[in-house]
Amino acid sequence: FEIKMGKFKRVCVYCGSKSGNRKIFSDAALDLGRELVERKMNLIYGGGNVGLMGLVAQTVFDGGCEVLGIIPKALVPIEISGQTVGVVAIVGDMHERKAEMARRADAFIALPGGYGTMEELLEMITWSQLGIHEKPVGLLNVDGYYNCLLGLFDKGVEEGFIRPSCRNIVVHAESAKELLQKMEVTLSPFSSLIDHKIKKKENSLKFFTIHAKWQCNS
Repeated sequence: FEIKMGKFKRVCVYCGSKSGNRKIFSDAALDLGRELVERKMNLIYGGGNVGLMGLVAQTVFDGGCEVLGIIPKALVPIEISGQTVGVVAIVGDMHERKAEMARRADAFIALPGGYGTMEELLEMITWSQLGIHEKPVGLLNVDGYYNCLLGLFDKGVEEGFIRPSCRNIVVHAESAKELLQKMEVTLSPFSSLIDHKIKKKENSLKFFTIHAKWQCNS
């Protein structure tokens, strides 16, 4: 049995605190979790244990990989129900949450979700366009959920608001396996430095750990 090692050590997954109206979305979240485990990729996510985010987190944790959730104090009673998954860090506000998730991850993936998920995705695309980071950004387009958004990107290029070279910042696919394969091909030459930088700054975030259980796979 050969263990497949992915090129990213930590993947940030953006997704909804709801599961959607169709089972296909939950299935996609579980499938993404399994693909991360197969590649020995650890998870950075929003810290909740409900909806799609809860499914991804539990799957990755049960598979023996590390799970780090980062959540603002105000959202704890809304997005955490019962026992937490992995390590949960409580931060002051949404800005701190997003900044820490972005800093600690080697790549970003968005599952179907609402305004919050799309806002997080678009922020990472924008940061890439501005040269703030060089990490791959992936969109899991489950059953065409994001077809309209991708069409809007094309419209932005057509109307002169998005540079054609920036249209391909976001990588998209309908399955988790295909998406990760595409993202690994677009790996930044600077990605090998990311984990080193993360470790140097590891103590910058003060953790208020609700439940800590790390399983290291290095």
